[in-house]
Amino acid sequence: MTTTVASEPIPVGDTTAARVADGAGIDAAVRALDTGLLVGLPTETVYGLAADALDAAAVLRVFAAKNRPADNPLIVHVADPAELAGVAAHVTPLARSLATTFWPGPLTLVLEAHERVPAVTRGGLHTVAVRLPDHPVAAAVLERTRHPLAAPSANRSGRPSPTRAEHVVAEFGDRVAVVLDGGPCILGVESTVVDVRGRRPVVLREGTVTREQLGVATQAGTGDLHRAPGTRYRHYAPRCPVVLVEPGALAGLLADLAPSERVRTGVVAPPDVVATLPPEVMVVATYDDEVDLARGLYVALRAAEDAGVDRLVIQAVAPRGVGRAVMDRLRRAAGQD
Repeated sequence: MTTTVASEPIPVGDTTAARVADGAGIDAAVRALDTGLLVGLPTETVYGLAADALDAAAVLRVFAAKNRPADNPLIVHVADPAELAGVAAHVTPLARSLATTFWPGPLTLVLEAHERVPAVTRGGLHTVAVRLPDHPVAAAVLERTRHPLAAPSANRSGRPSPTRAEHVVAEFGDRVAVVLDGGPCILGVESTVVDVRGRRPVVLREGTVTREQLGVATQAGTGDLHRAPGTRYRHYAPRCPVVLVEPGALAGLLADLAPSERVRTGVVAPPDVVATLPPEVMVVATYDDEVDLARGLYVALRAAEDAGVDRLVIQAVAPRGVGRAVMDRLRRAAGQD
């Protein structure tokens, strides 16, 4: 994905730069986590705001930093599939099968929670959401710590998720003890969340592990979604309004705007569409397909707000495969959830 409006890091507080994720940086992150502090941690999906998942006081710091509603559960990250038994009361055959197939990777499993997982980590629910991330830095930190990590996306609640270390610095500054720079996230959207307490997986949140890969045709009902992080409140929204348009409708929407309004309008669309737009329209980013858009979506949302546009118009992608995850995030960013 090509972003044409630069999004610059914004220094906040005393933490003005992320640490290189070398041995010394990982040592510093582990020391911080072991003393109940917060760490910005790269994963293959988005950057997480990590704390000891079994330390209620540390987890409360995550909620406070993010201004996150207390009933929005956190994903618990583990270093090995064997650690499932330490955070889940019962590991189902389905959970074991999916973990074998998709871990490490962007799949979160929802199971009955072990009593040792604090209620604050679970958002007050009797279930726990667990995954094993596929990122060398996250893996190194998890292997070095003595505990699983709660690591929701490292952004203030409702904001676009961070896919670069500088996004975490911009959001939190010195409220985070260490931010490890593991480079841009390779997937760009949060993990797929599935309820695996029964015999078939029930999709609670779309991600890059698709329904087709899981063999699931439908999503959970609205009443079941509270078990998944990131499904009950507006998420991913930049400071400027987001407008979704279907393919072929972008030119008509822009034609209806006064010339002065077009100048303050940002666009995210495929290159062939962008090539036909009026020159006064600000091209924020272009994408080749839904996978490309997923990888660069949050960078584009942050770039648009940094550019000060009055509205950001994004051309929709087909809701199939990874496109379902992209459209889920876009609808929430546009306030259509």
